[in-house]
Amino acid sequence: MQKVPQILEVVHKVMEEQKIQFILTGSGARKLKKTGADLLGGRASNCRMHPFTAEELGNSFSLAKALQTGLIPVVEQSADPANTLSAYVDIYLREEIMSEGLVRNLGSFARFLEIISFSHGAVLNVSNLARECQTPRGIVTGYIDILEDLLLAYRLNVFARRAKRKTASHPKFYFFDNGLYRRLRQRGPLDIESEISGPALEGLVGQHLRAFSDYQLPGVYLYYWRSLAGNEVDFVLYGGKTFTAIEVKNTKIMRPIDYNGLVSFADDYPEASLLLLYMGNVVMKHKNVLVLPVETFLINPGEYLKETG
Repeated sequence: MQKVPQILEVVHKVMEEQKIQFILTGSGARKLKKTGADLLGGRASNCRMHPFTAEELGNSFSLAKALQTGLIPVVEQSADPANTLSAYVDIYLREEIMSEGLVRNLGSFARFLEIISFSHGAVLNVSNLARECQTPRGIVTGYIDILEDLLLAYRLNVFARRAKRKTASHPKFYFFDNGLYRRLRQRGPLDIESEISGPALEGLVGQHLRAFSDYQLPGVYLYYWRSLAGNEVDFVLYGGKTFTAIEVKNTKIMRPIDYNGLVSFADDYPEASLLLLYMGNVVMKHKNVLVLPVETFLINPGEYLKETG
């Protein structure tokens, strides 16, 4: 609807006069705000749409494929996902963003996209990012805001409710779909596959958790947790009666050290349920941590995200 913002005035009038319901879609809130469009305040509910989930795809879901090209519908349903993904990035991210006047220097923005792909699944340090982009910090902050306004990326804040120890303050950054990350993350002879596949797996779990919480857990929000000592939990779902900490490991064999983040979190928050997702194929229990194959969890997350208390 950001293409024709004037339609919102018509929708408003028809809603008032004829009591007709509308379903409107859009991905450019920034442009609507700039044009002063009628945002239907108090008359519309907001629903965030996500890429496909494993649960939606059912038997057609392929973890290996999702880790490579993601789950954007037009890409997932394509006969040639890799080329479709490339076209999506090249045409939409670059040409459409430029045509909308969101950035003045497309070359600078393209370089920013490549560099910030290294921050996917990592704590975001805007100052370091600006230095690597050789771009002023204020402009880089604006670029990140654009990605969020276009629903192409999101930031996770640190969970600090009733914290018993000091926690990190910077958010973590993720692209909204793993395929987008894979396309933007350049790789070469000096790259180690685990440096790419690890964040890819974590991001895939993250996008599923966002979708599940938006669709089925109203009032539940997604965070991460990291102490200043360096102990970290990838995701924390908190709200209502839900309180679950989730760690993602890109490994088929678990080591004692892999549980450290969840154990440390449980020391501070014994009320939380603890899940560890890994690339193996055996369901097991380690003390109070439920260990699950990633695919088992993604196909049916509701089975494991039970209410606490």
